Amino acid sequence: MQVILREDVEKVGLRGELVDVAAGFARNYLLPRRLAEPAAPGRVAELEKLAASRARHEAQSFEQAQSLVQKLEAAELRFDVQAGETGTLFGSVTATEIADRVWETQRVRIDRRKLDLPESIKRIGRYEIPVELFADVTATLRLAIVPEGGELPPEEELQALDQVAAAEEAAAAAEAEKARAAAEAATEAAVAEVEPEGEEQPSDEPSGQGASTEPAAEAQPETEES
Repeated sequence: MQVILREDVEKVGLRGELVDVAAGFARNYLLPRRLAEPAAPGRVAELEKLAASRARHEAQSFEQAQSLVQKLEAAELRFDVQAGETGTLFGSVTATEIADRVWETQRVRIDRRKLDLPESIKRIGRYEIPVELFADVTATLRLAIVPEGGELPPEEELQALDQVAAAEEAAAAAEAEKARAAAEAATEAAVAEVEPEGEEQPSDEPSGQGASTEPAAEAQPETEES
């Protein structure tokens, strides 16, 4: 089933892309959560026109791309985001949002699919993200992901927050593994209790047959004596 993504969805695609997904995944997840919309012909044509317009603002030559490198690397892109006490974002900063911010602040169009961003940014801090502008021309974007209404703490404090967050994630993972192991042990115990009961029935049948046969054999001599 073809749908148009309304938001970046990890391992699926970026906002505005036309993607093929399983019908059940679209109906049960993407569409109800408004992460995508049906690929109506009119909307597809509109997106193709928008993509062509964006492409005209991207670097069209090696020389032009080289000139854009200095411009992009001289600026720092700031994102004010909602975050928890340990620096974890209430959401994430996606490739699409980075590309949009580059256009808003630098009037340079970059291909968000060429950002070296394996996954969305989910913690405050400073980041350096390479982006390919043209063949053999790469710029490094500098990002500041700042807690809303504040400023970034010193690097030492950021590292301490990262350690706290990592410890919390490790503890949560250990707790989840412990719960999984307990559930598995309970299942195995329940199976072990049921198995002996299931084995007794076939073992009783042969013994019952043997018991009924032997008395019949002993009763014949008694009848003859009488």
